[in-house]
Amino acid sequence: MKIALINENSQAAKNKIIYESLKKIADKYGYEVYNYGMYGKDGENNLTYVQIGLLSAILINSGAADFIVTGCGTGQGAMLACNSFPNICCGLIVDPTDAYLFSQINNGNAVAIPYAKGFGWGSELTLENIFDNLFKEEGGLGYPKERAILEQKNKKILDEVKKITHSNILDILKNIDQEFLKESISGEKFKEYFFENCKDKQIKLYIENILN
Repeated sequence: MKIALINENSQAAKNKIIYESLKKIADKYGYEVYNYGMYGKDGENNLTYVQIGLLSAILINSGAADFIVTGCGTGQGAMLACNSFPNICCGLIVDPTDAYLFSQINNGNAVAIPYAKGFGWGSELTLENIFDNLFKEEGGLGYPKERAILEQKNKKILDEVKKITHSNILDILKNIDQEFLKESISGEKFKEYFFENCKDKQIKLYIENILN
């Protein structure tokens, strides 16, 4: 599994602690982590929570990432932005129980975590427990187990509904403000990570044209 970490601008200074906590757990399960920033450096490319949603959609829909770990001050903005795009199922994760239940019941591919609200002493331990509960079991197995079939059915229904209610990602890329798009994909490591992992030729070509 390829996991992309993306930080919103207000929480860029916490990128290192989030990355280290995530990588510790990802290494445990044999997953790869790609840190797309923000990194908390002076003068780096700014990412709003809306741009996080767009960047997350590009990575998921192109196959460059399988799972997104993101967030903002409360986690709410990042969650809403991610869920406004096709093929993203993002949950607001406050504690390890949220993480486990989201993984087992909703089987999503993105999480938004509050990195300001309630984030204090020992938060790196909370993050490690959140990530462990996200990834320790195959997603979508159900909780409680006797409700697994119904929960899996509901997830499939939701996925089908989103195909109807959301535009195709290429249409979104073509119709969205092009400067906004370019700002969203101009991070320090974007080119290296995205073009190494992108599986969709059409998305890749369009992104290449925007960057060039």
